[in-house]
Amino acid sequence: MKQDPDTIKNSINALQTRRPMASAGLATIDLGYDERKTMRAWETLLSGDQEHPRSEFLVRSTIHDSWSRCATGGIDALQQEAPFESDRDAVENVARASAELLSAAKRSFSAIGQLLDGTGAMLMLADSDGVLIDAIGDKRTIYDGMDIHLAVGGKWTEDVVGTNGIGTALWTGEPVLVHAAEHFCAGIKSWTCAGAPVRDPFDGRTIGVVDLSGPPNIFRPHNIALVAAAAREIEMALADSQKEERARLLEAFISSANNYRSTDGLMIIDRHGRAIYSNNVPGAQKRRLAEGIRHGTRNCRLPELTDSGFLDSVTTTLPQELRSCHVSPLKLNGDLRGAALLFPMTIERRSSISIVPGTAISQRLRDAASAIVGQSPALLSAVDVATRVAQSEQVTSLLIEGETGVGKELFARLVHLGGQGGTSTTPFVALNCGAITKELFGSELFGHVAGAFTGASREGKPGVFELAHGGVLSLDEIGEMPIDIQPFLLRVLEERVVQRLGDSRSRAVNVRLVASTNRDLKQEVEAGRFRRDLFYRISTVSIRIPPLRERGNDVLLLVEHLNRKIADQKGSAPLRFANEVFDAFLAYSWPGNVRELKNLVERLHVLTDGRTVELPDIPSEISSWSARLDAPSNAAGGPEADVRSFEDAERQAIRNALAAEHGNLTKVAYRLGISRPTLYRKLEQYGIRRGFL
Repeated sequence: MKQDPDTIKNSINALQTRRPMASAGLATIDLGYDERKTMRAWETLLSGDQEHPRSEFLVRSTIHDSWSRCATGGIDALQQEAPFESDRDAVENVARASAELLSAAKRSFSAIGQLLDGTGAMLMLADSDGVLIDAIGDKRTIYDGMDIHLAVGGKWTEDVVGTNGIGTALWTGEPVLVHAAEHFCAGIKSWTCAGAPVRDPFDGRTIGVVDLSGPPNIFRPHNIALVAAAAREIEMALADSQKEERARLLEAFISSANNYRSTDGLMIIDRHGRAIYSNNVPGAQKRRLAEGIRHGTRNCRLPELTDSGFLDSVTTTLPQELRSCHVSPLKLNGDLRGAALLFPMTIERRSSISIVPGTAISQRLRDAASAIVGQSPALLSAVDVATRVAQSEQVTSLLIEGETGVGKELFARLVHLGGQGGTSTTPFVALNCGAITKELFGSELFGHVAGAFTGASREGKPGVFELAHGGVLSLDEIGEMPIDIQPFLLRVLEERVVQRLGDSRSRAVNVRLVASTNRDLKQEVEAGRFRRDLFYRISTVSIRIPPLRERGNDVLLLVEHLNRKIADQKGSAPLRFANEVFDAFLAYSWPGNVRELKNLVERLHVLTDGRTVELPDIPSEISSWSARLDAPSNAAGGPEADVRSFEDAERQAIRNALAAEHGNLTKVAYRLGISRPTLYRKLEQYGIRRGFL
């Protein structure tokens, strides 16, 4: 943002004349501060003169970087005050939302506040949004602070009022000194301030800032140590109160848990949606649940939110498969302070069968659908389509697409058993097109008469179309079918008649075709390897079965299902799985899909010593994902290539956002869905040029 230097100088002169508390004669102080040089650097920055390198810019790097953010973000350098909320009800609501922080700060603020009267200094507390919620200290300074809205209700983030102790501490996440001319906005340059962030002991989030402010003559280098010590004392008070409340919430649950079983999954959350206790919940699942609940209940601290509103907000943030779990309130002294979430480790799969109007659901259809284990929305959607096809007499062909091992044949059998009149005696014929030589394709599909070709059987042989008459023909891997055979298949599907090789007689066939493939048939059509007319004929209705890596917690449901099924077959007790093993299962990509998982569970039943499966019992290519799940992106625990690819993707995403938002870091952070401090650290981490981008 370029502004006229003369206008800037005139504004500062007028400001210093209006504010007798400003120390115009203060020439130099510690940290190499020189007021004239600092003002000259500020004027140079605003005038757009960037000839001098950063090392010669005459201000500290913290201040230079903050000024650059402010200039890039469009902050008005001549601004005289911060935004202010004058509605007292709104201010009181903000304070009530930070009641825990205010309570933790009460002791230290009371002790320090008594010492500040007559010193010219005031001590303030801001919430995570930079809004002042408490102020104590020298009465004259508190009164003067009203001129610039440095009072309860004022908003002091960098993106609205430029460089200052509160906003810059929130941005950097570190204690910050901002003295006099180092402020970005002209109206605040007659103040000095030191801010230190307060972090939530539970998860390390910045939840507020302690700030010491006053006229420039109160400046001392140790001011920053004072506010940092006050912030640490508040954090210790928060830790004590949180520990006490966690214990009380556990006691409240125990006293009311009449139906709780030790095998059930349990998660206890506090009023802020923080998961303070869990049992029988795998680490990866716990993190996803806690993050979803925490995000969805971020406003649950508001006192106007009723008890039922809090519980509703918790329920709606749960994954779809857990929406039916029991959520009970936990109250302390009559006030709702949290909730207990109870759900069994093995969750009963909700019905995925859709009933077509005017049809009855057979038990065979229900049984066929129940054989497809899973609760993920994508899988349930595929089951829904398959059951509708099974109940419809009009749909005569279905295309099932999915990777190898996802269970395509289960869907074909669902269509067979769920069809009108479908029984165990109704023909179901399966043919793997990838296992037939080109020469035998015609014979397998359409049959042949005696002596039709060399090697033909003496009695002749019906093809799969005849064998499947009145039932379902499943053509697996149809993408492997030679293109010169495809016109004959299309003709059979269109005319519903078949001729055996070497025979002139036509035979009527009534067959429902279920074709499946692990290829992208649309790409095969474009490449000329699959006929376009045949593709449209067999894909009247199509289903995509999601790979196991896209099905989330279905992995755990399948493990439990396969574990019990194999145990029943062997006549032994089911295996137990350590939570670390479940973490690895959830993180692993399962390239072989359900087939790979089934083979693994069978192997574990044979080779596991004891009845509990630990990380060393599973293959290393799977167990390594448990450590990778918990490691930070730059840790050495995961494969180096994966870390590099993640960092490259993140670096490119930041660059793309910078280009799209023309370097406006506030908008970049919003676009990326991260906080400004996180963006700032990422820019440093990846060496991306900041400031004027």
